[in-house]
Parts: sequence; structure tokens; C-alpha cells
Amino acid sequence: MRDEDFMREALRIAENGRGRTSPNPLVGAVIVKDGRIVAEGWHREAGTPHAEIHALNMAGELARDATLYVTLEPCAHYGRTGPCAKALVEAGLRRVVIGMQDPNPKVSGRGIDILRHAGIEVACNVLEADARKLNEVFLKWVTEGLPFVAMKTAMTLDGKIATAKGKSQWITNAASRARVHALRDIYDGILVGIGTVLADDPSLTTRLPDGCGKNPVRIVLDSAARMPLNSKMLRDGAAKTVIAVTEQAPAEQVEALGFAGAEIITCGKGPRVDLRMLLQELAKREITSVFIEGGGTVNFSFLREGLVDKVYAFLAPKIVGGRNALTPVEGEGFGELSEAVQLDGLTAEPLDGDILLTGYVGR
Repeated sequence: MRDEDFMREALRIAENGRGRTSPNPLVGAVIVKDGRIVAEGWHREAGTPHAEIHALNMAGELARDATLYVTLEPCAHYGRTGPCAKALVEAGLRRVVIGMQDPNPKVSGRGIDILRHAGIEVACNVLEADARKLNEVFLKWVTEGLPFVAMKTAMTLDGKIATAKGKSQWITNAASRARVHALRDIYDGILVGIGTVLADDPSLTTRLPDGCGKNPVRIVLDSAARMPLNSKMLRDGAAKTVIAVTEQAPAEQVEALGFAGAEIITCGKGPRVDLRMLLQELAKREITSVFIEGGGTVNFSFLREGLVDKVYAFLAPKIVGGRNALTPVEGEGFGELSEAVQLDGLTAEPLDGDILLTGYVGR
């Protein structure tokens, strides 16, 4: 087998940690000796051993003179755990193949240097594009100080998210709704506007068939601190709730929301929440990814500011019509087609009759 084949296996097993390693990256490691895989490991959760350590522990003495395939450059610093590069040297590996160099300034190049100075042969950037896509969230957070932002919407074939009477349950089918919960499970935060809270009083939790879903942090755009104190998100204790307000929000209501258990982040003087400031504050709190499930106004606000990285569009084979029926992206819209948001790398996935379109916002 070639280096690329073993690296694909490392990339595959790294996915086992999806949604559980934040703020750390996803990493998979495979140890190969005499042309066969003798050990594997992946990073499971921040603060626990890294992928390389799991693989070394599984390999034992078989690691000596073997080759390690790892999706991301081994760390060289003391953080929540010790440096993996030194552990690899001590294990007596002959060769290390790396998917991509770590962009983290604390690590970048230093792990590779430790390995090479110890006489270990190092090959870099094997399936680098795949390794970068694996860690698109981590890369955005560590290089730009912003969370990776994904926007989700569900619409009919004629682009409506509700009927003219405001009915939206259910536009998409059960398979699409299950996929939405699977997506909630892998993002750190889920964001809506106060309009959604006032209209639906959602819980914004993750409900998977096995009951093992992770509830994201709930984030509400609420410039005037209008969120009712009896809202589900303030009563259910299912996950942390963050409310973004402006300096114009009434102090007594802001205080009451804080007493109710919400974390308040003040973002800008108003009248609307400064979205970039909010994302910066979330990133400081190690919220590395945000899943937007807002309405058309919230969606347009993020798109207009150039803050969306990825779009998930669930399309149902239904036509409801209605001049006044709501659409996924509203606001004032873009005035010129040249200003329209272009999606790249578009993929289409059938979901029992619905279609999930996924694409990345072009820069």
C-alpha cells in the first residue's frame, strides 16, 4: 500500500472524534510495520491523550522501527497534555508521515523539527487537502480567531420556509430532520434570533435515536434583551445559553436574564448586535463552530457581513407559493447579481425524497 492509502485510514478514523474534541483538532494516527497496520488511534476529547498516544499504547514494542501516519503535525508543546513529538521519538519510530503542518503558532514546524533532529524520517503534506477539510473548523478558529460558521435552512422547491399563514411544520421529511440533529451534535454552538424564540420557544437541543447527542451552547441574538424569563432555554438546564445584547438593552432586563442563568455578551452600542464582535467573543470562549438556525433576517445579516463559511440547504419537493410567504434569506438583499453569495464545492445528497445541498461560501 502507498502512503496515501494509510493516510486515508488515518483520516477515516479521525472522524470518530467529530463533535467531541473542541477546541482541539480532529486527529487520526495509524502505525504500520512490515506493510500492515498494527495499531490505530484517534483523539477523543480535549484534555485526553492525543491520537498518537493511543496508537503508541496499542502498538507497544511494535512501534519501534515502524512508520506512523498522522493527519496533523504532532504537537511539541505542553498544553492539556504532554508533547506527542517527544513520545514518538522515545517510541523509536523510523518514519513519520504527516497529512498537514499544524497552523497553531505554538506548534507549527516545531513537532517536525523534533522528529527530524532525532533522526526520524519525516514526510509532510500527504493528502493535505483532505487533512485541511477534516479540520476546517479548527483551522478557522486558530488562524482567524473566529468560529467556523455554518448556516442551515430548510425550504420548499419554490424557496419558502413557511406558508403564507406562517406554517412550517413540517416542510422537510423525517430523514432531513434527523440529519439536522446530527449536525447539531457536531457544532459547538447553535444560533437563532430573538424572533425565533418569541415565535417558537425552541429548546435547540440535539435529539438523536441513541440518545447520545451533545447539546450545543444556545446563542440568541437579542439586542434589546426581550427574551422571556420563562423560555425553555432558561428553564431546561440542557445546555448553556448565551444571549447577545447591545448597550441599548434595558439594564434591569439584562440583569434578570443573567440571574435566570444566561451568559450575557454585550456586542456593540446598537441598535443591532455587532455580529463580528459576537463571534470574536465566542471564539475566546473556545466555541470554535456555530450552527445558524435562524430566520431570513438573521441569515442575511451574517451573509452580508461575510461571516458564513458553509451552507446546508435542505430542499423538499413541495410547492406552496405565496407572495408573502417567508424565504430563507430576507433583509434588504443584494442589489446586484455580482454581489450575490456564490457557493463552491456544491454537493447534493438525497434524503428519502428531500435533497441536502451543501456548499462553501466563496471568498
